[in-house]
Amino acid sequence: MKRKILIGWMLAITSASHAQTAADYPIRPVSFTQVKLADNFWLPRLKTNTDVTIPASFQRCEATNRVKNFEMAAARQGKFATTFPFDDTDIYKTIEGASYSMSLYPDEQLAAYVEALIAKVGAAQEPDGYLYTARTIDPAHPHPWAGMKRWEKERELSHELYNAGHLYEAAVAHYQATGKKSLLNIALKNADLVCATFGPGKLSVAPGHEIVEMGLVKLYRVTGQPKYLQTAKFFLDQRGQYKGYDPKSNDVWKNGQYWQDDKPVIAQKEAEGHAVRAEYLYSAMADVAALTGDKQLLAAVDTIWNNMVSKKFYVTGGTGAVPGGERFGNNYELPNATAYNETCASVADVYWNQRMFQLHGDSKYADIMEKVLYNGLLSGVGLDGKSFFYSNAMQIKNSASFAQTEPARAGWFDCSCCPTNLARLFPSLPGYVYAQHDKDVYVNLFVSSTTLLKVGKQPLQLTQQNNYPWDGGLKFTVNPDKPLDFNLLVRIPGWARGEAMPSDLYRFAGPSEQKVSIKINGKPVQYTMRKGYAVLPRKWHKNDVVEVTLPMEVRQVVANAKVQDDLGKVALQRGPIMYCAEWTDNHGKATNLIVPPTTSFATNFQPSLLNGITTLTATVPAVKVDEAANTISTVTQTLTAIPYYAWANRGKGEMTVWFPAKVLDVDLVTRPAMEREQLK
Repeated sequence: MKRKILIGWMLAITSASHAQTAADYPIRPVSFTQVKLADNFWLPRLKTNTDVTIPASFQRCEATNRVKNFEMAAARQGKFATTFPFDDTDIYKTIEGASYSMSLYPDEQLAAYVEALIAKVGAAQEPDGYLYTARTIDPAHPHPWAGMKRWEKERELSHELYNAGHLYEAAVAHYQATGKKSLLNIALKNADLVCATFGPGKLSVAPGHEIVEMGLVKLYRVTGQPKYLQTAKFFLDQRGQYKGYDPKSNDVWKNGQYWQDDKPVIAQKEAEGHAVRAEYLYSAMADVAALTGDKQLLAAVDTIWNNMVSKKFYVTGGTGAVPGGERFGNNYELPNATAYNETCASVADVYWNQRMFQLHGDSKYADIMEKVLYNGLLSGVGLDGKSFFYSNAMQIKNSASFAQTEPARAGWFDCSCCPTNLARLFPSLPGYVYAQHDKDVYVNLFVSSTTLLKVGKQPLQLTQQNNYPWDGGLKFTVNPDKPLDFNLLVRIPGWARGEAMPSDLYRFAGPSEQKVSIKINGKPVQYTMRKGYAVLPRKWHKNDVVEVTLPMEVRQVVANAKVQDDLGKVALQRGPIMYCAEWTDNHGKATNLIVPPTTSFATNFQPSLLNGITTLTATVPAVKVDEAANTISTVTQTLTAIPYYAWANRGKGEMTVWFPAKVLDVDLVTRPAMEREQLK
C-alpha cells in the first residue's frame, strides 16, 4: 500500500512540472540549493544565524514550553503552557530556518534534533490531520481565542490556519533542503483536512492571519495536486464577503480593514491593516495570479504595491507605521517618533517583492527588496545573533519616546514571531540572488557566490565577487561548459541611476555626476537597459569576466512634502545602506545634529567597529543647551553616522535617521533628573 501511495505522489510531482508551464511566474529564482555563498557581508551573518540564532531559538522554544505543548498534545492531557495559540509557529519557523541552514552548513547533530522535533509534531497531530496544540491538549478547555469548535474563531483570533500555513512553509523547506518527507507528510495530512473542510459548499472564511494561502501554493508546487491551489484561491476569494462588519465605521477592526477583509481582494487599492498579514496576503495574491492567470488579481496586487511604495514606506524599508494594530496608516502617515515597522513585516515584504519581480521582471522590486534586506530587516537582529527588535524605531530622542518605541533589543518576546521569522529568512537568502527566464539570466543581489544553472540544456557556472555594500566594484565570471548564447541581466540599482525610490516618496536632494560603467574582459561596453537591468547579450566563453562599477557616493535623501514628519529634513544614503546617528558617536546625543545641503561627508571603513562598517563623518552645526547659563546655541562638531542596521549594539541612547537641514524652531522640553539618568 505504501508503495502505491509513493508512486502516485511521484506521478503527481511529474504532472505538476508539466502543468506549471501553462501558467506560472515567467521568471523563476535559482534555488537556494544551487547557490553557494562566499560573501564577506552576508555569509558571517548566515553563520551567526546557524551557530547562534537557530540554537537559541530552539532553546527558547524548549524553555518557554512551546515544545512541551506538542508533548502534551501528543499525550492528550495537560494545560496549554504558553500565551498565544500561534506559539506553535515558532517551532515551525525555526525548523524551516534550520532546514535552509543545513543546506549551507550540514550538521548531523542539528539534523537529528530537527527529526526528533518533527516526531513530536507528528505525535501531536490528530488522526484526521488536525494540528493545533491549543485545542488538542484539552479539547474541553481550549485556548480562549480558539472557540469551543474547530475553526469557530478563525476569522478573528484562533490562528488555526495561520499555524497550518507556517507548517506548510517549514515542511516544503525541509523537504527541499534534506529530501526527507517526515514533515511534509504531516503537512499534507493537515492540508488534506483543510481542503476537505473549506471550499464551495463547505465552510467559508477569510483567514484572520494570512499565510496558509502561501503555504498551500507551495504544497501545490511540490505535489501538483490542484486542490491545494484551489483552496488557496478560495481563501483569497472569501475576503470582502463577511456581512458582520460595519463599512461606515472608521474603526479598522469594526470595518474589516485590519484583516484586509473590508472588500474583495480584486477591489482593494491600498496597503491596509495589519502589515504582516497584509504582505502575506499580497504575496499569495501574486502566487495565485501567476498560477491561474487571473488578470484582475494581478491588477489589484500591482495597484496595492504602487500605493505602498509611493505613500506607506519608510526610507529604511520599514512598513506598518502605526503601533495600534501593527498596521499601515493613512497615505503619507510615516511618523518618526512613534514608527512601528515590525520586523516580521520586513520579512513579509521580501517575500512579496520577490514574487512581484518574478511576475514583471522589473528591477524596482529587487530595489525595494535590497533596501529592506540591508536596512529595515537587518536592524531587527543584533550583531550577537540573539537579541531582536520587534519594532524598528526611526528616532529615539528621550525617555518620553521609550514608551512608544524600543530603545534596545530583547532576547525573546511573549509573542516571539520576529526572532523566528528572521531565523528562517536569513538562510534562505541564496534563493534571492539569481533568477532565470529562458535565455535571460538575472543577477538581483550583489552577494559573492557561485551558482550552477542550465541555459537550455547547457550547464553554466556564474560566479560573482565583490565587497558590497561597502564597495561598488562587482565582478562576474562566466563559465559555460562550451560557448553559450544567453543574456546576462545585471541589476543597476535605482540609487545608482539617481533614483532614491521607484516613486516620488523619496528623492535625492541633488544630482550626481558619477556614472555606472561596465567592462567585459577589460574593455568598456555599451549596453541597453531593460526595466532597470543592464542587458549583456553575447556568446559567452569560459572565463569571460564582467566588471560593473557602481558609484558609492554619499547622497542626501528628502521626502515627499506630504510626509509631515520629514519636512525640512534629510536622510543619508551610501549605496544601498541608510545611515543614522547614534548617541555614542556624537557626544551623547543624536537629535541635535543639523545637516545643511552643502555638507560634505568623508567615508572610512572601520573593520573593528560593529563587525566592520563604513562610517560617514562631516563637520556640522549642532544645537547645544547650556543648563547652567539657561541658553541655547549652535556649535560646530563632527557628525559620525553608522549604518542604520547597526544601531543599538552599544547600549541605549539617542538615535535618528532624519536630520534637520537648518534650525526652524526649538521644542522646549522639561526632563527630570531621573529621566536623564535613564538615558545614560
